[in-house]
Amino acid sequence: MLMWRQFLKDYFSFTRKERFGIIAVVAVILLLTILPLFFPYFIKKETTDTSQFAKEIAQLRLDTSSKKVYVNKPIDEYYNDYTHSNQMYPSKSEVFFFDPNTASVADWIRLGIKPHTAQTIQKYISKGGKFYKPEDIKKIYGLKPSDAERLIPYVAIKEAKKESKVYGENKSFEKAGYGSSHATIQKIDINLADTSQYIALPGIGSKLSKRIIAFREKLGGFYSIDQIGETYLLPDSTFQKIKPYLVVDSKAIKKLNINSASVEEMKSHPYIRYNTANAIFQYRQQHGNFNSVDEIKRIMTVNDDLYNKIFAYLTVE
Repeated sequence: MLMWRQFLKDYFSFTRKERFGIIAVVAVILLLTILPLFFPYFIKKETTDTSQFAKEIAQLRLDTSSKKVYVNKPIDEYYNDYTHSNQMYPSKSEVFFFDPNTASVADWIRLGIKPHTAQTIQKYISKGGKFYKPEDIKKIYGLKPSDAERLIPYVAIKEAKKESKVYGENKSFEKAGYGSSHATIQKIDINLADTSQYIALPGIGSKLSKRIIAFREKLGGFYSIDQIGETYLLPDSTFQKIKPYLVVDSKAIKKLNINSASVEEMKSHPYIRYNTANAIFQYRQQHGNFNSVDEIKRIMTVNDDLYNKIFAYLTVE
């Protein structure tokens, strides 16, 4: 019994300094626990002033009502996506052919243009201003260059005093209607055409033509017209318009030798990912050269869909 008392005394008795140390540690822990509760009293909450936004909506209602602009839905619905980021136009914009000389404020808003910019355009038109060619919309004050480039392919100016060239040389809009005459559009071989030939197609500008050719170079050529539709940022509506004017000769396709190509060379192809390229390389290392292209079907990562996309680009010779 005495031994236990001595044991408890040795291990559970503290000096004065030790007691002060324990009390100090407990106090610090309690302070750190309670301190976060007081943060809201020291942090100032940010407030968003929406008064200016409300004034602009009120002005827009007044302007549109005086001009009797009718749209398929109330103008207020275009502002349902307004957030604290001060987004002043619909989050989902539409694209459609339009004449900037006759488009209403609502039309411009549907195209993704800010309301005050749309009002600027209307004032310009009301004072006798006129757009003669699609590139003229780049001069609109407040219109972002990215929006101008996005909309130029859809500008269809009719009854303009000047002949407006839209899609390249020898491609002008007819005075009485939209679009160029189909009789003047020549069919092109998608594996041989240059940028000017692509630009001559309806809806294709310089940027899209460069993207198509860049995609063609990465692939090694097209074996199907439908591959054009895979071009980055090429709208399907535009692809369907140009599809009748496209032909393909797949003889010029550059092929990749799977018996000698490195992993880096294979994975640089848009259709072949690293895991597939590495699997082909490892299979070749273990089993030797491929006797035919269809032997890559033995690799687990190569399913039927992938094989059908890449077989035209592969060779064993």
